[in-house]
Amino acid sequence: MEATSKRSIHLCYENGDWMSQLPENLWDVPLHYLSLPGSHDTMTYCLDKNSAISVNESKLLQVIDKCMPCIIHPIIMKWSITQVLNVSEQLDAGIRYLDFRIAHKPNDSSVNLYFVHMVYTTAVVEDILWEILKWLQAHPQEVVILACRNFDGLTKELHHHLISCIKMIFHSKLCPKDVVPTLRNMWTYGYQVIISYEDVNEVMKHRELWPAIPYWWGNKTATQDLIQYLESMKKNGRPDCFFVAGINLTENLEYILEHPFGSLKKMALSSLPFLKLWIKQQYPGPKRECINIIAGDFIGNHDFVNDVIELNKKIIPPLHYYGNETELKDVSRLSAS
Repeated sequence: MEATSKRSIHLCYENGDWMSQLPENLWDVPLHYLSLPGSHDTMTYCLDKNSAISVNESKLLQVIDKCMPCIIHPIIMKWSITQVLNVSEQLDAGIRYLDFRIAHKPNDSSVNLYFVHMVYTTAVVEDILWEILKWLQAHPQEVVILACRNFDGLTKELHHHLISCIKMIFHSKLCPKDVVPTLRNMWTYGYQVIISYEDVNEVMKHRELWPAIPYWWGNKTATQDLIQYLESMKKNGRPDCFFVAGINLTENLEYILEHPFGSLKKMALSSLPFLKLWIKQQYPGPKRECINIIAGDFIGNHDFVNDVIELNKKIIPPLHYYGNETELKDVSRLSAS
């Protein structure tokens, strides 16, 4: 625990204001053409060990957990936690994309919303949004992307409550979706937050809500299989706006049974040296095989954040920006078609 704390302090010192320190020739590049580090399942550092299993999980798993909670629940926790740094520490470390899986607990008469990954968190969504605001106020030139996803158990009324909280807390810091999100634009208008919202109907109603950001999820247990998946996605061509390449491995029942003393953390950390090499080979920019956001588990390890940020050095000027239209020339060294 002490090593983790020391590591997070080191990361805080290095990357808390990395966007404001980018060279001026990148200030007019849309953020979806930069390389941004993200955390997968951001809030799993505060999963509630006493929580019931999410209603979104299989009925069989829920029944088994109720019958043998002392055996099953610790296993579920081992394979559900993907982060150890809290949200402020992740932002200090340089993370600029936060993956929020939001849910409402069944049989809860309150409007409290939680985060979820197999089980629910101890943290309430509204409290975390206030924590992020406090961090942004201390880092006025940094920009964060909040990907609001999942929405287990959210009714129309609860969506309304969540969106009202977002607007009330971030207010003028919210970047409307009709703005080209360059750093210069964001700084000029005081925007610091981009909300990706995984509900089409709500996105159509609110100019502060951006469409759901595509997430390339390999659903693989082997590192090489994950890399092959990501390379195949790149060959199909990057989306026009924001998108995430997830470097997170995913366990399945067979893998868990074969690794009875394993955990998601052991699985992830063993893969990071190989994924680190893949990251270093990537290029940001608008070309077909370029990347944008790279999201991982246990983001404080193996210099993951630094490696993703460093990719921005591969962007070559000149860059030309005009109003709401963006023209980028010679943006990356990658000779993709």
